[in-house]
Amino acid sequence: MTVITHKRRKSRLTEMIDKPGGISIGVALSQAQANIEERRAPSLEAVAEMLQTLLALEPPTSLEDNFDRLLEVYRGTNAIIDVVSPFGLIEVCEAGAHLCNLVDAAPAGEMFDWRIVTVHAQAMQMLLRLPDDADEDRRTVLASLQKVQKPHGPSLDD
Repeated sequence: MTVITHKRRKSRLTEMIDKPGGISIGVALSQAQANIEERRAPSLEAVAEMLQTLLALEPPTSLEDNFDRLLEVYRGTNAIIDVVSPFGLIEVCEAGAHLCNLVDAAPAGEMFDWRIVTVHAQAMQMLLRLPDDADEDRRTVLASLQKVQKPHGPSLDD
């Protein structure tokens, strides 16, 4: 019989709060937010490069190539979601997640409509360029993606 032991580890934040003379939760959260904001600009630059890479992918020419390219799209889009999520860019995450869902739902043995990748990457670029107070514009971009996607797979609401 195999015995698995699990050693509980405390996060750095928990250790900072718990030790005598440690910092308060409010201060710790403020520091964490400042650290996140400090990483925003370089992170968004990296995302811009990732989106350019997605847009530069050549459409597949064979079914075997189709699978490999879709795998690249899926991995690249997941990386984008991972990078933007700490910054509260929910709409970019939604557009990226839906592209992943469409790729995941792509029927085996059929070529994927590459325009879907292009439109989603361009939409994510647009969402990143919109000012923080452009909520209506963000909803419009996502609604436009909804119209493009309906014949091809799950809707944004799925």
